[in-house]
Amino acid sequence: MTLGCGKHEATQSAPKALPVNTKVVDLAPVPQADEYVATIKSRRSATIQPQVDGSLTKILVKSGEHVHAGQVLMTIDPLKQQATVQEQASTEAQKKAVFDYAQHDLERQKHLFEAGVISKQSYEQAVQAFDNSKADWEASKAANVTQQRQLAYYNLNAPFDGSVGDIPVHVGDYVSPQTLLTTVDENADLEAYIYIPTEKSGEIRMGMPVQIVSSKGEVIENTKIDFISQQVDNAVQGVLAKAPVHGTMDRFRTEQLVKARVIWTTSPTPTVPVLAVTRIGGQPFVYIATPENGGTVAKQRSVTLGDTIGNDYAVKAGLKQGERVIVSGIQFLIDGALVQPIS
Repeated sequence: MTLGCGKHEATQSAPKALPVNTKVVDLAPVPQADEYVATIKSRRSATIQPQVDGSLTKILVKSGEHVHAGQVLMTIDPLKQQATVQEQASTEAQKKAVFDYAQHDLERQKHLFEAGVISKQSYEQAVQAFDNSKADWEASKAANVTQQRQLAYYNLNAPFDGSVGDIPVHVGDYVSPQTLLTTVDENADLEAYIYIPTEKSGEIRMGMPVQIVSSKGEVIENTKIDFISQQVDNAVQGVLAKAPVHGTMDRFRTEQLVKARVIWTTSPTPTVPVLAVTRIGGQPFVYIATPENGGTVAKQRSVTLGDTIGNDYAVKAGLKQGERVIVSGIQFLIDGALVQPIS
């Protein structure tokens, strides 16, 4: 009776192997990369500042409005300059009258000299008066053209097709060439400005892959570095690198901050499914299906994880190619538990 009870208890205490799915650790090409905050800038971006002093009389556009090349954005009161143009036109007319008189007098003096009525000295004086009046008139005419061109500066025009930026001024404000009126940006030829720390400057090369990523780490665009500055920016102690961006306006805008992932190298690295990883106190672990005493047990192992590659983690340390990780039922496992791999 006693022996029969002992046999029954031994049968009950024998542990059962837990069926689990496994996956062989393989090597995948994993990029070695660093992320930096980059600024999106337009290759065609203009700061609109006046070339003359005066009061703003009209603001003809709104912030964010799309404008065409040559379109008038703002006007500065031109009355003072118009008066200057009129005054210069009157001066030109006066100089022209003096020139016409000198020209007519020269012809008359020439006939008199040829007839022997006047001396050569008198004729030469008439020639000099004509030359002086001609030079004076031509100078006045050039000054008039200059003043008329100056009048055009009182209209501020868009240099190319683009979008108007912030307008910090108002009608009636007195502006000068140092006043920022607005900006015009063309959201077409965009590029990412990436400042690489100086300690990494020796690793930068032309054509290096760059990924523009979202705040969630999703890749928005793949591009390549096409410019590397030869100087270090003292303000940020970094080297400027640029990469073209071809995204649409709903994704990128001028002066937008984005994450740029600079890929230094790509090397074969062990990967493990995300579902195979469990965490204890913040430390990631996986279970390895390990043959032992004619069966298979789950061995808990600490790993160092890298970035996610699709549905897998890159593993920096802790796993080797060819090992089998358990990918199912890990919430029921403990270190050393018997398992039965079914795949």
